[in-house]
Amino acid sequence: MKTLAHCLGVALCAVLLHGSTPATAHECDSANAAASNDTDRDGLRCHRNLPTVYAVENTGARYPAPVFPTFDQLPIIRPLPDPFVFFDDGRRGEEGRRDTSFESWERRRNEIKAAIEKYEIGPKPDCSDCTITASYTPAAAGSNAGTLQVVVTRKGKSLTLNSRVYIPPGTSGAVPVLIPMSLAFPPFFVPPIPNYGSLPADAFAGLPVATVDFFHNDVSALSFFGSANHSQDPFYQLYPELCAGQCTGTSNSGQYAAWSWGVSRLIDGLAIASRQPVNPLPVDMKHVGVTGCSYAGKMALFAGALDERVALTIAQENGGGGAPSWRVSHQIEADLSVEDVHDTNYDWFAGQMLQFANDNGYKMPTDHHELMAMVAPRALLETGNTDFYWLSNQSNYVSARATQRIYDTFGIDDRFGFYIDGGHAHCGTLPAESPVIASYVKKFMLGDTTANTDVKVNPYPVLDFGRWTAWWGGDRDHDFGPRHDADQNEWREGFGDAVYPGFPNNWNSNGTLVMSLQRGLHALINSGDTVLGGYQLAVAGASHPAATVSLVSGNVQADIRCFDGTSYTLTIPFPTNQPTSIPAGVTTFFPDPASPQGSATAAHCTGFLEGAYFTGLGINPGPGVGNPGGPGFTTTDTTDPLVTRFNVSANGVTTKPSAPVVINFKP
Repeated sequence: MKTLAHCLGVALCAVLLHGSTPATAHECDSANAAASNDTDRDGLRCHRNLPTVYAVENTGARYPAPVFPTFDQLPIIRPLPDPFVFFDDGRRGEEGRRDTSFESWERRRNEIKAAIEKYEIGPKPDCSDCTITASYTPAAAGSNAGTLQVVVTRKGKSLTLNSRVYIPPGTSGAVPVLIPMSLAFPPFFVPPIPNYGSLPADAFAGLPVATVDFFHNDVSALSFFGSANHSQDPFYQLYPELCAGQCTGTSNSGQYAAWSWGVSRLIDGLAIASRQPVNPLPVDMKHVGVTGCSYAGKMALFAGALDERVALTIAQENGGGGAPSWRVSHQIEADLSVEDVHDTNYDWFAGQMLQFANDNGYKMPTDHHELMAMVAPRALLETGNTDFYWLSNQSNYVSARATQRIYDTFGIDDRFGFYIDGGHAHCGTLPAESPVIASYVKKFMLGDTTANTDVKVNPYPVLDFGRWTAWWGGDRDHDFGPRHDADQNEWREGFGDAVYPGFPNNWNSNGTLVMSLQRGLHALINSGDTVLGGYQLAVAGASHPAATVSLVSGNVQADIRCFDGTSYTLTIPFPTNQPTSIPAGVTTFFPDPASPQGSATAAHCTGFLEGAYFTGLGINPGPGVGNPGGPGFTTTDTTDPLVTRFNVSANGVTTKPSAPVVINFKP
């Protein structure tokens, strides 16, 4: 039978796990506030005593989910959503309260959890109506693989998890345990044992770490060839009301909800088997880690985010739907170049996420810097691989930097790291990465506080990630370091101090461009009205030759806020590969702003244009890993600077042109 410990709060959970009472969240927040300035780390020492793991699956389960608005009523949020702004302040009945204290994080984390379940993956059941049994059999003589069997029964139906167990030879007592997200097709393919997933074995050399496989097909089967009928999968047999794929259910849950549930049940089984009277499983429940790569990297990230008994999460090369931001990927990458909301696997995600496809993605109330932040205050290491463009590494970097800031806010920056490199196969590593992984294992699974986990490896030294999160408040230069050529302040502009998060700056890299108007359109826009968009081009320098400039692919996105509280994005397309001729030596803009190149018909409501954004993202020439869409602009004059701007008009009113931007053709 299931007999798991329960906690009354953060402090008690820490007592159960650490054997002593840490400073309370309130005391830590007071110490932080007492710090003389942001560079005085003494005020954050208390925060470093925050628990590194908890004894229960969800310490905030007592908090009810917020009442979320309908899709139409969701606001458009262009930068990364502020992770510290509450959907609903239960104490005062107010929305939009901002609170960066760790004391409030448990509740805020559960709001993020509720939003991700509602809009992305569907519900992950808590198994409160389940019966769970587990039994461990040690390895036989001459073998290094024991077995763990976990049986979950609900409403007369059962699911069985069958795992191999590796206990390092020569160890005594309980040892830390790593759970790899694993695929097996016996007898054709079974992962080696010990199974470290895709992590290099030498990172674990000499370390007393056990491994217990999570064979995810025991819960729900991975499908390689598009949508499949999962109605007969064990999880959906237990929960037909959450049926995914082609099932008919009332509340669809995708496989990442199902697989995360399965990992939690495996952890339940570990706890039960560790207490069995004969041959107890010798694992240390205070030091459980999860790992996976690619689709299984997403699986590990969701599992670690949704179960607070996981002390260390290592999510490798997880791509879109994992660490990268949905909205950043959509805004800066050509269609089909990276995994986006509309071209991910809808066996994995719940069908309701598809409503956020394309430009509707800016209505998503959360993003995946917040998914990663759900791991806090526990440890997380995530990676990327620049050799595989599909993994959306630039978006990964932006999201990782935003997550770093969340960890920094709690004074636990050593508990989050990212490693984005290249030069190796997908789900492979270079030798330099092994010591990094070993350091995370040593510190967060073996308790070696001297291990260095300050890891921020990336190939983007000139990328100013700050634009994506400028709305989070604080001094951006102090928080994010010096400003750089590719200004990303857009993505955080205004966090915490405005009703409608917009952004003033631009994404400008390698002929790919995103820019915005500084002000909206002061005119009513009614359903059926025609909204016009246009861009103008100029070549700087009086001695430049005649030039032909082509917009390979681009549009203007006009965000409409309606008087009934709804909002939507109206996309104004431009012709593909449209050329503009600029005479030699002429520095004025072409064409005239009175000659817009695109139009679209407004719908839904009466309102006003609150913001407009121009994108030139190129065209992905075909599917395939490592196949970016190319530049949004090309020019025959590769010597002189190319300058562009844009504007929008409707009902006889035209915005002032945006601030001109020099297009950067450097990678």
